[in-house]
Amino acid sequence: MGKYTNLDNDIYALFGTTAWRAERIKTLPSNFIGMAEVGEFIRISIIPSGKGLNHRSVSGILMIDIFTQAGDGPKRPSVIADLLDSYLSGKSISTNSGTTIQFPESSALDHKGTDKDNPTLYRVAYTIPFNYFEVL
Repeated sequence: MGKYTNLDNDIYALFGTTAWRAERIKTLPSNFIGMAEVGEFIRISIIPSGKGLNHRSVSGILMIDIFTQAGDGPKRPSVIADLLDSYLSGKSISTNSGTTIQFPESSALDHKGTDKDNPTLYRVAYTIPFNYFEVL
């Protein structure tokens, strides 16, 4: 497979682990058709945007939209962002495809407000840069 297909597969696999599933936060990929049930969920977008260390590597941004109930305040999105940090921030993760994903400790959180598509939800954007590479 190609580097972008492997990148998608390896990052989505991080959210399919037993540990993440135990957090009980519904996780959806970008471009998912349909909406999650009422309640909180996250939506993952992988944005490759830069050259990596070699021709089989890439850098970019992992953007995770956090959706919680509108009107419940900022605490729950912050708790979810802290959980994401505990899984990603400052980590170097070896994948089953023989590559490594490195996340620096520099995540960011941006409160976007009430979701335009569903006003019962509040949306917060969590972002963290990544380097994805295979040692040749």
